[in-house]
Amino acid sequence: LGGLKSYVTGSPDSDTAVLLVSDIFGFEAPNLRKLADKVAAQGYFVIVPDFLHGDPYAPENTERPIFVWLKDHGADKGYEEAKPIIDALKSKGVTRIGAAGFCWGAKVVVQLGISEHIQAAVLLHPSFVTVEEIKAVKAPIAILGAEIDQISPPALLKQFEEILDARPEVRLNLTLQSVVDGFVKIFPGVAHGWTVRYDTEDAAAVKSAEEAHQDLLGWFAKYLK
Repeated sequence: LGGLKSYVTGSPDSDTAVLLVSDIFGFEAPNLRKLADKVAAQGYFVIVPDFLHGDPYAPENTERPIFVWLKDHGADKGYEEAKPIIDALKSKGVTRIGAAGFCWGAKVVVQLGISEHIQAAVLLHPSFVTVEEIKAVKAPIAILGAEIDQISPPALLKQFEEILDARPEVRLNLTLQSVVDGFVKIFPGVAHGWTVRYDTEDAAAVKSAEEAHQDLLGWFAKYLK
């Protein structure tokens, strides 16, 4: 789709689509695909593209540490490759598009939210997202973070929340609403990656991941339906 190999699920006739942008471990991650199916069950056409071109990060490859791998897989490149996918969806009759990004993928999604290519954004344990980007985002955005996260620690997530809370308000239907709605939630006791890289045999881990999945679905239901 749009030139990239992708996992697709859900009704291709739906006029509402959700783009899931993987973390550094790629689009084949089993828990990510299970989540894609869960999102599709709500009536969306869901796309999980291979933005990493068959080259996910391999921690066991000590000759290619993460900072070297990232040189070949910048989020800016992912953003540019997402635009033809969105164009392809629109050509199929899709009128509303949401996007969720995990870790590395959150940077791609926030850029789509800045450029108004999408109607709703969800960032899950984001990596490398900046205060300036949150200030510039124009799509309604939910940010789901972990209490234990050196990449996006709670202090940074609180900054994101303050920025979103400070957005100007407009009067709609007799109530004051932010020009760009934002929601930040920090999940206690979980670590970076908990929404897709969890042990399916660990009941507590599954519960925390599923809570985040429900928040994601709720956000898309609010802004895409």
